[in-house]
Amino acid sequence: MPEAPLSRGAQHPPPAVPRDQPPTSATRTATAAGPSGLLASLAPLLAEWLPRQRWFAGKGRPVTGFALVSATELLPWRSGGGMPGLLHLLIRAQQPEPPGHRHGFGCGHRRGAAASDCYQLLLGARPTLPPPLAPALIGRPSGGPLDGQTVYEALFDPRLTTLLLERLRMPGRLGPLRFVREPSSAIPSALPPRVMTAEQSNSSVIYGDTFILKLFRRVSPGTNPDLELPLALAHTGCTRVPAPAAWFEAEPPAEGAVPPPEPVTLGVLQPFLAGSRDGWQLALDALAADDDFTEAAHALGQATAEVHLAMARALPTSVLRRPQIDHLAAAMSERLDSAAAAVPALQPYRAELHGAYEDLAALGRAGRTWAAQRIHGDLHLGQALLTGDGGGGGGGRWSLIDFEGEPSRPLAERRRPQPPVRDIAGMLRSFDYAAAVGRHERPQEWAGRTRAAYCAGYAEASGTDPRDEPELLRAHETDKAVYEVLYEARHRPDWLSVPMTAIRRLATARA
Repeated sequence: MPEAPLSRGAQHPPPAVPRDQPPTSATRTATAAGPSGLLASLAPLLAEWLPRQRWFAGKGRPVTGFALVSATELLPWRSGGGMPGLLHLLIRAQQPEPPGHRHGFGCGHRRGAAASDCYQLLLGARPTLPPPLAPALIGRPSGGPLDGQTVYEALFDPRLTTLLLERLRMPGRLGPLRFVREPSSAIPSALPPRVMTAEQSNSSVIYGDTFILKLFRRVSPGTNPDLELPLALAHTGCTRVPAPAAWFEAEPPAEGAVPPPEPVTLGVLQPFLAGSRDGWQLALDALAADDDFTEAAHALGQATAEVHLAMARALPTSVLRRPQIDHLAAAMSERLDSAAAAVPALQPYRAELHGAYEDLAALGRAGRTWAAQRIHGDLHLGQALLTGDGGGGGGGRWSLIDFEGEPSRPLAERRRPQPPVRDIAGMLRSFDYAAAVGRHERPQEWAGRTRAAYCAGYAEASGTDPRDEPELLRAHETDKAVYEVLYEARHRPDWLSVPMTAIRRLATARA
């Protein structure tokens, strides 16, 4: 693929530009060395730095090369006066295909191309790096347009993250980038930024305890559900999910594709729920104090149902009939076989676990159908925030966040309508994890009470009790537990006993 030109941006603060205005000649101008020189000078540094980042998805496989998708100067680094520069990059990291590889997260990725994931990078550039920014160091390029500069992770620089907020405050276009703000949103100009350091698959910056900007690191064409779903929910009046205030995206090069690739969602600015606590920590605190958590779980079930109902109103729904149910059960069985081949501990339970999927398929053959809709996609206690009463949850209010779904799954799959019970199964598994990690004397008893309270709360708000469809719930919970076994075996072997306890329970329940 030919590399994109390096776009030039204006000095801080940026001017307001109408959304439909095309890039000017200035925004299309390459530096003297051109994008090829830029990539050649950065590649050795990125090859060392990128695999060390927690959000890099290709760990364990060598990076064999890079391809530049786009490069945009949000703040030119030759502005003088000691001002830092800010460079936005979309770059594909080329790696050998992993086993079971489906396709890369490439911006405009082509069929048949080498495996590559597309990453969003925000690079700062200074002649020398101040001591507070030392941990953000990437390196000093040799040659190219950044020759003589020190390149670093820009999110650690308050001057540069302030500039990013200014771009979101003043919607418009800058080369391939488009900044959008909700007309009703009011975004103050002087909000001190701080980067969150406990991120996994993405990065976030908090602005003055008022807003949080989530930056997607591994990106692909299409609207990210973490923008699409909260925006749709806001338009229904649902207040359980913080409404997007602004966002930005990129238009990848079409490369002759018909139809051209969709814009790539790069970041979303949403209200920051200051003073809230996530459900995972609340559950662990309750366990440590031997407090009851059923009231909080009941309220969380109600909140989940309200969000599901709002999504069903806001977005298209569908019906799963026999072909879709057969496909769903077959995909679950395939994941089980793959996991059992990698984790021998699953082998003794394969027949019973496959039986849960066979029961689901049998109902489809008998004419049973289920409604499908957009869902959260990766719901667990860490994705639920309680604002207000931090104890049992009676006086607080639950909100749900992070609607991206499982980042490792293709975007098209994450945007597909699915049974709401998949979210419910994820939360039920989270209660099991909390009980095990919290070292309760009777973890299964605590988890059982909490699970029942959550389902009762869901039924009260939705009119549908997930326990009334045991085959559907068991199949999804089994699928989630199988995924957890594979994850823990690869990344946290000491935690393998947690999902294996669920595997034994689910196998016995089916028998």
